[in-house]
Amino acid sequence: MKQEEITKLSLTDLKSRIGSTEEQLLKMKISHSVTPMENPMQIRVIRKTIARLKTELGKRETQA
Repeated sequence: MKQEEITKLSLTDLKSRIGSTEEQLLKMKISHSVTPMENPMQIRVIRKTIARLKTELGKRETQA
């Protein structure tokens, strides 16, 4: 998810997207520990996406 897409999301969409992405990350970590993934770099991409979402959420909350 690119930064342009993140800035277009509403506040409630940001919160729901953070929750669903964190859940996805947890599932990926568990499945990777059981059987190694073909592309473990996906975990890094998901983590960075969560960080971008949380940064945008914090930025909006401080402005409000």
